[in-house]
Order: sequence, then structure tokens, then C-alpha cells
Amino acid sequence: MKLRKATAASAVVLALAVSVTACGGDKKDDAAGGDKIKIGIKFDQPGLGLKQPDGSFSGFDVDVATYVAKQLGYQPNQIEWVETKSADRENALQRGDVKFIAATYSITDERKQKVDFAGPYLLAHQDLLVKKGSDITKGTDLNSKKLCSVTGSTSAQNVQKTIAPKANLRPLSGYSECVAGLQSGAVDALTTDDSILAGFAAQDKYKGQFQLAGLKLSNENYGIGVKKGDSATVDKINKALEQMVSDKSWDKAVEKNFGPANYKNEPAPKIGDIVK
Repeated sequence: MKLRKATAASAVVLALAVSVTACGGDKKDDAAGGDKIKIGIKFDQPGLGLKQPDGSFSGFDVDVATYVAKQLGYQPNQIEWVETKSADRENALQRGDVKFIAATYSITDERKQKVDFAGPYLLAHQDLLVKKGSDITKGTDLNSKKLCSVTGSTSAQNVQKTIAPKANLRPLSGYSECVAGLQSGAVDALTTDDSILAGFAAQDKYKGQFQLAGLKLSNENYGIGVKKGDSATVDKINKALEQMVSDKSWDKAVEKNFGPANYKNEPAPKIGDIVK
């Protein structure tokens, strides 16, 4: 009788264990858990974060994020890329949509009030993209020239306010439209971060047509955004970035994504600098 009771009890325990396991298996992965990690990137910036026609992703931000994810224990096939447009980056982190964001995310005092940053992993500068052989070699050459940037961007306005008050601003809906306008002659120059400009110039269809002016109109320290208060993840990402710089993977990623545009990048910034 005791044996039969013990057997019945064991069966109950086993059934409960199976039930718990089944419930756990149905649990949807969060931003980083289980077999997947969700990472925010741009989908429309060549050389940085670009979704290819075949559904794959390429760019410097993608390479950095892939390296970091591997150091956190995730292989490339375990990454779920999530498009995070500039206006939604803070919200995506606060909602837990992604574990971290690598999307030309400049570290600023205002943003540090809402999110934490690892890095910086790239120092970019506001610059100009012009046609190869252009007579625009300095900021003041933009006076009376047609200067393009995306609608809502402050880049072109900064140029007009600080160095070329007579520049003729031509805002368009996206950088691709500005580059097409530069190619056709509808505009004389495009301004935004030099890393973004180099990414467009390095595209196969534009190779050899454009050049960066090299003006360094501002400093843009790109960081990896993490949910506010998640210091453990920030520390892990910083260690991963330090390893990426140390083993030269950072240099290889820069050359791979920006090299064709003759992008004169800054050396890798000191990880952990300016983020506190």
C-alpha cells in the first residue's frame, strides 16, 4: 500500500514538472533572454545600418552590435534586428522592445537623462558631401550654394547660422534623396555626420563620384543605448567594445564599411569616456 502511494505521488510530481516546463517553453523571449536578443539599428543608412533586399543587414553599427552580442553569448542567428528610428530610440529602450541600440546614437547630456550609454565606439563629425573635384573646399564656399539635408535636421541650419549665412537650404525627406540631388546637380552639397556621408558615398552605384570635405563641423560620439539603470549591461557592452578595439576587429569594420569612400576616421575613442 505504501509503495502504491509513493508511486502515485511520484506521478503527480512528474506531471507538475512537465506542466511547468511546458508553460516556460511557451514564454515569449524578451529583449534579451532565452535564445534571442533584440537589438535596435537603423534600416536605411548605408555603411551603418542597412536592410538589404534579401533581408540581411549590413553596416558598421550592425558589425559592432553583432560583435557585442557574441561577447554576451549570442550568435548572429540569435539576433533579432529591430528598426529604431531616431525619434523612437528612447521609447524603444524604456518599453523593453530591445536590449540595446546601435544606431548612430550620439551621446548628449539630454539623452543621458533618459537612457544609459556604453561606449563611445565611434567619433564622427558633421561634414559635407560634394561631387568629386568640387570647388567647395571650406564652409564659406557654401554661400549662395544649394545645401541639402533631411527635413527636421539641424545640420544645414547649423551651417547657415555659423559659417555660411547665405547658403540656400534645400531640405528633402531623406538622405537618399539628397544624394540623388547631389548626383544630378540639383544641390551642391549635403551635410550630416561624416560617417553617414561616407556610407552613402561607398555604395557601388556612387563609388568615385563624391568626396567628403573634411570640415569637422561638430563632434558626434556614437554610443550604444541601454535602458536607464541597467548598469550591468552597460559594463558588459563596454568590455565587449574594449575587446573589439584590442583585437583589431574595430579597424576591420571601419575599413569594410567606410573604406571605399576614403573616410578619414578618428582613432577608436576611449571606451567609457564622456558617458558618465
